[in-house]
Amino acid sequence: MKPPRGVQYQRIRYRPADLAREHGISAQAVRNYERDGLLPAAERTPSGYRVYTDTHAQALRTFLALVPAHGYPVSRAVMHAVNSGAIDSALRIIDESHAGQLRDRSTLDAVASAIGVFTVSPSDGPVEDGASWTIGELARRLGVTPATLRKWERAGILNPIRDQLTGYRRYDIADVRDAELAHLLRRGGYLLADIALVLAQVREAGGPEALVDSLAAWRQRLTSRSRAMLTAASHLADYLQLQHQG
Repeated sequence: MKPPRGVQYQRIRYRPADLAREHGISAQAVRNYERDGLLPAAERTPSGYRVYTDTHAQALRTFLALVPAHGYPVSRAVMHAVNSGAIDSALRIIDESHAGQLRDRSTLDAVASAIGVFTVSPSDGPVEDGASWTIGELARRLGVTPATLRKWERAGILNPIRDQLTGYRRYDIADVRDAELAHLLRRGGYLLADIALVLAQVREAGGPEALVDSLAAWRQRLTSRSRAMLTAASHLADYLQLQHQG
């Protein structure tokens, strides 16, 4: 259905079912994509039946390639911009999505690097479940000042509970673990913002060991998305060329 790159498209007429068959979707889905502005408006026969062309076929390929690369909202925005002739707007949207991918890669690299310095061994013996520490006790355990712990709290690294009667900070076992990891990372020269980011990932994963296990899967997802971006870019380039041919 698709000619080799560099070969001129022919003026072929397709039914909705013809376009749908290539992608294993329903003819109604194709009509819905047109209704939603993801495909150009179809020509109509005198009897009212839709007639699609190579332009519609490539538009459908492009949208379906964009989705795994950039997600539905971005893909819809790109197709709406292209179909309305706002090419620069479409390219800006793509650029922003690529910038987001780069930020995700940078985050992964920062987390992976930080995980490499985790020893996950407490500074002053194990912490028992149910233990509760004051700010002074935790500061002495780490060899830092209470002011340092308050600074870490403002940076989003620690989030201690408050005693309902006194209002004093109380640190539980998870807080002590986070403080231990933060202390290790600070000694490694990491900025507070980076440490907060890493600890957020640790909490989401359920601990540093679980986060280590998830890093490979995280990187694989980024790799798959980057490859999908390459495929989507190829389809989008073909679609823009076909539109230019008119």
